[in-house]
Amino acid sequence: MFYGILIRMYLGNKEHNPPHIHALYQGYKGIFAIKTGEKIDGNIPGDQEKMITAWVVLHRAELLADWDLAQNGELPYKIKPLD
Repeated sequence: MFYGILIRMYLGNKEHNPPHIHALYQGYKGIFAIKTGEKIDGNIPGDQEKMITAWVVLHRAELLADWDLAQNGELPYKIKPLD
């Protein structure tokens, strides 16, 4: 969580490709591709969308490693938030 934005990654092989994260902010939701940082779906406000995209780009390798863990039903590691 950073700046009121909650980032989630769900466990299990029921999640679909491309690798992605779920973001929640004050009732808004968004899905972001890990490889590009682009919003795939949702209605996250513009400033928060930019912060999420920047965070994804900064932590792409960690997020992809966590995606692999989550797809195998294992808990992903926590990733440092934006300061």
